[in-house]
Amino acid sequence: MWIDTHCHLDASEFGGTSLQLAQQAVAAGVSQIVVPAVHLNLFNQVQQLAQQHAACVYALGIHPMYVPTSDESHLQILRQRIEQVLSSEHAHQLVAVGEIGLDYFVPALTQSPLLEKQEFFYTEQLKIARDFDLPVLLHVRRSQDKVLKHLRRIRVRGGIAHAFNGSVQQAGHFLDLGCKLGFGGAMTFTRALQIRRLAAELPLDALVLETDAPDIPPSWIREGYNRPDQIPAIGAVLAELRAMDVVDIAAASSRNAREVLPRLLLN
Repeated sequence: MWIDTHCHLDASEFGGTSLQLAQQAVAAGVSQIVVPAVHLNLFNQVQQLAQQHAACVYALGIHPMYVPTSDESHLQILRQRIEQVLSSEHAHQLVAVGEIGLDYFVPALTQSPLLEKQEFFYTEQLKIARDFDLPVLLHVRRSQDKVLKHLRRIRVRGGIAHAFNGSVQQAGHFLDLGCKLGFGGAMTFTRALQIRRLAAELPLDALVLETDAPDIPPSWIREGYNRPDQIPAIGAVLAELRAMDVVDIAAASSRNAREVLPRLLLN
């Protein structure tokens, strides 16, 4: 069985078909789907998905691209919500703090005041993860070094560098800090030479699989959105790149996911 470690199953693009998509993923061999929140307004939705479908678990966080529409009080609400969940009967369904991190791809986020604001939101959410001993789901788009800088300063229970596209050296730094590296649809494009090289050559125990659905569709989806049922086919590409049996990739990537997100074992 496979694990999708990063899937925005609550996204509006899915138009109310989230539970159907989860069922299709399970039928395809996906045993667990991690659904990270990106904004305070979506906390309830990801929690409800986990309560409505046994394959779904979730993370709570404020994505850097949603920092412009967030204010400091949302961080306190996040802290309170996590505390509330962890003392409830549904505590097992919360597996991480995320999606959090830094984005240096969107021009507005690289300039003051949003540059400083997203860094503040990232570091404060690292502190929340540290205080509740939770791993983190990290957004690292063009920001690996700065994300690492704060991870070294505010130590958390590991996490996943989502959609990793850094260097071998940066990969090593994330691994040293107890993180795994997320690979998905981008790896399926033959022109994605660096990502495919990393997927082929990094230690197998460094890798987890993800869709980032509805985003980053694999090469064979020409129109429409990515879906969690694509994980087995994405995993087959990883198996080909590493010259391994697909069954072994499924087992290893799932084992890695449960190692870095240990609360998956509660579900």
